[in-house]
Amino acid sequence: MSNAYLQQSLTQQQTLAPQMRKSLEILQASTLELTQLVQQALEMNPVLEDVTESISLDDDGIDPDEADSLEYMNETDDDWRDRTILEGKSSPWTHEDEERRQRIYDSIVAPETLQQHLQHQLDLSMVDPEVREAAKAILGNLNERGFLDLPITTLGIRMGLKPRDLNEALSLVQSFNPAGIGASGIPESLLLQLERGTGTDTLEYKIVRDHLEDLARKRYLLIARALGTNVERITEAASRIGRLSPNPGGEFDPTGNPYILPDVVIERDDDGLWYARLTGEHLPDLRINDFYKDMIGKSGTDAKARQFLRDQIRDGRSLIHAISLRQETILAIAHKLIEHQPLFLTKGHRRLRPLTMNDIADELSLHATTISRAVSGKYVFTPHGLMEMRAFFATGYQNSDGSEVSNAAVREAIQQLVANEPPTKPLSDEFLMKALAKQGITLARRTVAKYREQLNILPSHLRKTF
Repeated sequence: MSNAYLQQSLTQQQTLAPQMRKSLEILQASTLELTQLVQQALEMNPVLEDVTESISLDDDGIDPDEADSLEYMNETDDDWRDRTILEGKSSPWTHEDEERRQRIYDSIVAPETLQQHLQHQLDLSMVDPEVREAAKAILGNLNERGFLDLPITTLGIRMGLKPRDLNEALSLVQSFNPAGIGASGIPESLLLQLERGTGTDTLEYKIVRDHLEDLARKRYLLIARALGTNVERITEAASRIGRLSPNPGGEFDPTGNPYILPDVVIERDDDGLWYARLTGEHLPDLRINDFYKDMIGKSGTDAKARQFLRDQIRDGRSLIHAISLRQETILAIAHKLIEHQPLFLTKGHRRLRPLTMNDIADELSLHATTISRAVSGKYVFTPHGLMEMRAFFATGYQNSDGSEVSNAAVREAIQQLVANEPPTKPLSDEFLMKALAKQGITLARRTVAKYREQLNILPSHLRKTF
């Protein structure tokens, strides 16, 4: 039998204070994440208030500019209802006011999901109850692309449905819009789209059904021989197949096109000099409510209430300071980016020079990890479009003339060469290497191949068209 014993040891461990953890979270948060954090703080901390939401009212009534806003109606409605219940008064809202407010609420609709879109079509279908239940089971098992992930037989066993009802339900679902829904994958989805569009007795349908792998590898000559036709017709058919959707349910994906707010805008002033400004209009202007600060000093305030208010005021001030520090850090980094990347601002991505976070960290007397957190998820609106702040930092190469060129510039040079290549004679990696060398960019062939793969560009033999 083993003996139980106690052992004491002394170790050192570094931990972050709650305020420091919150400050780092604020620094790293994207614009939308920060907005949510601030909104949560406003709901949880009673001493915090948003100055931008303060509405000045006359003795006669409400601010006419705000009277029609949904936010004002909602807040004022709740405030009046609470007050009239306490005072035993009737609601100040007239019947017309209630109807007007309800019309606004009814007009607010959430984006329609794929399942909702398909369910509406199912509701209008005249089918037996058993088939309707089977169709509901199929709709419930479609993924975000509109494909049925599991075999129809497996679904029938799990749900206790008859194969005949399931097969009829699957045919029904596949007849819904958008075309290609309910397929087992991309090949079947393409066939469903072609079947509905031009029928099954077409060159496109035969290519997708029997020669999809050869089509992906652009083996047009091999397909033409197998189908007894010429390469020109195969090329035209391939072009029409390329216009089909490999993701029929994608238009209903709410995350497919996320809304991005830039944190910084870089533009010229009246003298033609570059400067950076924060786009902080979306962030609330926080402050500590004076009423609660005065309450701490009142002699009649309960000791527990006073301590609670002290804690809330401390947390509120910490949040305000963290947001202010975040904004100052982002703006300081943006100013340094202007100093280091003037050629990019005037001439575009090809002139983006190598830059590391350590370079900026040393100049701002900060740690490189702080710079990394500050630029994470942040976006800058530049003369050349919206881009991630992190994209300004890249390693690179030295040109033959001694100047430096970034990885992004190398990728853009390769992409431009491929875009201008003749379709019947695409450029090999060897030729791309020589073409880049003529531009002063000296790279090994395998490095060129690496960048080409990063750009999702196929090898030359797969890019060739006839």
